[in-house]
Amino acid sequence: MKTLFFCARDIRDYFGGIIDTRDLNAAPANYEKFSALNDAPDIQKFLFDLMEIYDHRDAGCNSAICGETGIDGLRLDFNFGLRLEVPRGNFHVTISDDAGDEIFFERDLSDVRLISVEKYFIRWRVEVFLDGEKIFSHAVDLAGQTILIAFSKQIGLGDALAMLPFAKEFAKIHGCRVEIFLYDYLREFAANLYPELVQVDTVSFEHYATYFLAMYGGSFPFCRADFRNEPLEKMAGMILGINTLPKKPTFKPTLPRQISEPYVCIGVQASATRKGWLYPGGWNIVVDCLKNLGYRVLCIDRHAQQTNDGITIRKPANAEDFTGDFSIMERANMLYHAEFFIGLGSGLSWLAYAVNCPVVMICGFSKDWFEFYTPYRVANRLVCNGCFNDVRVNFVWNVCPYHKGTPRELECQKKISPRQVLNAIERLIVDKNLRHNDS
Repeated sequence: MKTLFFCARDIRDYFGGIIDTRDLNAAPANYEKFSALNDAPDIQKFLFDLMEIYDHRDAGCNSAICGETGIDGLRLDFNFGLRLEVPRGNFHVTISDDAGDEIFFERDLSDVRLISVEKYFIRWRVEVFLDGEKIFSHAVDLAGQTILIAFSKQIGLGDALAMLPFAKEFAKIHGCRVEIFLYDYLREFAANLYPELVQVDTVSFEHYATYFLAMYGGSFPFCRADFRNEPLEKMAGMILGINTLPKKPTFKPTLPRQISEPYVCIGVQASATRKGWLYPGGWNIVVDCLKNLGYRVLCIDRHAQQTNDGITIRKPANAEDFTGDFSIMERANMLYHAEFFIGLGSGLSWLAYAVNCPVVMICGFSKDWFEFYTPYRVANRLVCNGCFNDVRVNFVWNVCPYHKGTPRELECQKKISPRQVLNAIERLIVDKNLRHNDS
């Protein structure tokens, strides 16, 4: 049986560099040329390669399709996008949008496994004809079904925490039973926030539908739009077709306070050193000021030192060393009891936010609207900044795309002054009426 990939969107939206861009804007007659190419091996390979961001791509393409249609050999499910198996015969298949009038695919098929490139939520409608007579019709209907939401191993801690609330919201909206697949490091924390969500150990492709929460820049078809154009808190909603922000869950600490003195947690590292606060000696200045105010200052990064992009970031010398390979739950308990957290646009800031620990976020590489809202965000918007959300470049793949190799390299993170950070800390202390020592 042949496997054929198809797109819900115009295939030209995904071509990028493999076809001359001048052809993409050619006369409408040229579009037939591109449509005819869909069966060509190089186009099919291109569509297959587009799906490499999915951890379970090969299994998704090759595993058994579990949905029975009542017609011998005709099977349908939505466990890796739309998957339709058509037996040998004079069949004609139409695939459209049940929420609109868009026809995504229409052609004669025989002995074919059909798989959509798009895996996000679409209200698919499938109609199958045999010898000109309609024999099957089905539109996605999640009510009463068991659905799997699978989190990709490629997403970071912050990404996963921003996405997690949408699993419960999806179940509420559609009246379905949602199970979730998470990698081990996050499972205990997720169970604390959402004990009603069943966690599974594998992606089995045996549900009515499976939706994959992943992130990737550019025109890759994992989502309806480039994630850099939207707040991170909306990312899962864009994949799952939810336009509202779910209610924030309540974290329930599992350990009592372990430190009697008032303390502040800091995280000086992120997934890449370019996201760090790069003002020379800045962290040491802030730590010393906090200690003068009577706070213990605990560095809770995983490692005491991080090196990449040609930059090394170390634990501030005067901060207490609480680095190490602690579980997310252990970190969550520590943050829950902290007076506040000072960090970056990184996973630890999202974890602090998830447990309602006030966050001072030092972050100029992204725009203010991208991470969660905190009134104590610190950035210098009078220098080059925010290129993480600039779709003309790729901050993830290209260190400082506008000023690399010049004196302005990473000025978004280097030119945030200690005074700016201390101003935010002072506002937080006043706003929260926190204990501190004025000596």
